Order: sequence, then C-alpha cells, then structure tokens
Amino acid sequence: MIKIEAVVRPERVNVVLEAMVEAGCRGYSYYNVTGRGQQQGVEVFTGRGGQVMSRASVPKTVIVTVVRDDQKDAVIGAILSSARSQGEGAIGDGKIFITPVTEVVRIRTGERDSAAL
Repeated sequence: MIKIEAVVRPERVNVVLEAMVEAGCRGYSYYNVTGRGQQQGVEVFTGRGGQVMSRASVPKTVIVTVVRDDQKDAVIGAILSSARSQGEGAIGDGKIFITPVTEVVRIRTGERDSAAL
C-alpha cells in the first residue's frame, strides 16, 4: 500500500479529486494549509491605492489518500494531469509525496491491510 500526499493549488482541488476518483481512488481526505516552497511567496495588491505587498506564504491544499500498489501510477498520473497549469505547468503547481504504508486497520471491524481500504 502507498500513501500519496499531494500539495496543490486550492482552485484545482475539485478537478484533482474528480480525476483521482476516475483513476480508481475510493477515499481521500484534504485540508487547507499555508506555506512556502520554490514559489517563495506572491505579491498582492492591498487597499484602494493599489499598494503592492509581498506575502511570504501562499494558500495550498493537501490531498491525502492510501491506495494499493497497483493503483499508484494511475492515481499519480491523474493528479499530475489535473493539477498542472496549462502548457508546461508553472511554479506553485504543487508537489506529490509518496510513502509506503506497512499496515492499515479499519477501526469498526478490525479488518487489516487491503480489506481495510
């Protein structure tokens, strides 16, 4: 089993989730975060005078799912194609982190591993 954590632009979340479901992902969680990566923040307009301020961190959304090993490539491909900006993509599109999961237990029934997914 594989845990996939995708950090994406908040405006792309619904498109990414739809693509993940189409790729066979049955469950996921997501939460909003604020952080900074290669993008190094953004400039924003504030006030009526059109002042420009630098914002050190930007809003992102983290999507988390655990899938079977044989689903890994399909789910990652779905995230890549749906989260990437048009063309070659852009700085700030996000990242995907993949880690192995050694065991899963469903609390309600005690089922383990693939049966618990």
